[in-house]
Amino acid sequence: MLKNIRAVLVLLVICGIAYPLLMTMLAQVIMPEKAAGSLIKSDSGEIIGSELIGQSFEDPGYFHGRISSIKYDAAGSGTPNYSPSNEEMIERTQNDIKEFLKENPTVDQDDVPSDLMTNSGSGLDPNVSPYGANVQVPRIANERGLSEKAVYNLIDKYTESRSLGVFGEPRINVLMLNIALDELK
Repeated sequence: MLKNIRAVLVLLVICGIAYPLLMTMLAQVIMPEKAAGSLIKSDSGEIIGSELIGQSFEDPGYFHGRISSIKYDAAGSGTPNYSPSNEEMIERTQNDIKEFLKENPTVDQDDVPSDLMTNSGSGLDPNVSPYGANVQVPRIANERGLSEKAVYNLIDKYTESRSLGVFGEPRINVLMLNIALDELK
């Protein structure tokens, strides 16, 4: 019995304390910015957001990211696991599409990007597809008094390719794109 208790305590110390501390210290040394949350700061040092966590942009002069049923609250990561036939999901999606079309009158309903109408698994995805950004260009250019070409060029500049050339899809970090958009003026 004493051997079992000792074995459990050793495992607890190794797996519950030593290993997490070692990994945290290693992360701080190897990639300190990422280990600290990839925080983006303004010139005055104020934290604007994180490169890793999406946030809501309501202003029509900004690119909008994916829907988040948890309001981008990292403490509540996760989303409702609704099937496509769930009435609440259908109603929410229809309302989101109507709102999107009202804000983006140049977009046909069939051309609404699915990534802008759906949650990610965590509800915190900071990225959209290039198509999801491109359909918002007329609204943003109009709101900011910019040429559409300038906004498209910004999208091209901030589009990240597939990880290692094969994993995932091309994507754009909405926060980084909006910061660059502010710097255009």
